[in-house]
Amino acid sequence: MSTAASGQTVRAGVPIIEFRGVTKAFGTNVVYKDMDLQVLRGETLSIIGGSGKGKSVCLKMMIGLLLADVGTVRVLDQDVDTLDDDGLRRLRRRVAYVFQGGALFDSMTVLENIGYALREHTRLGDEEIRARARTCLEMVALPADALEMMPANLSGGERKRVALARSIAIEPEVILYDEPTTGLDPKTITNIGDMIMKLQRELRVTSVVVTHDMPTARKVSDRVAMLYDCAFPYVGTVEQIWHSSEANVRDFVHGTLRRPVGPGAGRQEQPRGA
Repeated sequence: MSTAASGQTVRAGVPIIEFRGVTKAFGTNVVYKDMDLQVLRGETLSIIGGSGKGKSVCLKMMIGLLLADVGTVRVLDQDVDTLDDDGLRRLRRRVAYVFQGGALFDSMTVLENIGYALREHTRLGDEEIRARARTCLEMVALPADALEMMPANLSGGERKRVALARSIAIEPEVILYDEPTTGLDPKTITNIGDMIMKLQRELRVTSVVVTHDMPTARKVSDRVAMLYDCAFPYVGTVEQIWHSSEANVRDFVHGTLRRPVGPGAGRQEQPRGA
């Protein structure tokens, strides 16, 4: 047993999500090749790596939005690639997905956005849905009067919070975050990181966070997996990744380039933009 950053107990070596020998390509663009990855029950795993390399593809395969070409994706003891529509619906009742842009319905109020998932996955009545939505807003530090607001009247940070409220309304066992801090100011990024940790601690879920933001990854994670060359060759605790001796890892997480810095100079590590 070990204790996660969220304060809850992680059962060492018990995967709740597992990729085995997964290959995924879009035409000639190979995103994953013979990729293995495990997410342990109760942890927060952050996925980092270069832009456009397929980090979000990993999340989408976890809930069957995309299917592996080769290999197995197991989530909550089920082979995702073999599930029919009813099976996928039941899985998505247990695994919440927070999309990069929030994916709120612009024509619906905040209440209707949160209630959409509840109407899809539960038999709650209107008053029960309103009460549940109000509770979820409280959990993400938004006032109850936000229920009647439209997404267009919310700030970027508030829209992210509503998306989080919608995801936790169905009481999932797993939350998948796709770039939760993209496009936000530094203060809001800090608040979103705090929110991820708060939800992890209070709801006792397993979380997977795809992010480019290294301070957020370091803050919220129990482990970090770095996507490189169509797989995850570098997986470890936050400290293992941040103090890695591997040049590829060090250059990415610390924002450095390796290049000659003068006539006859050897390859040296320089800050990006130097």
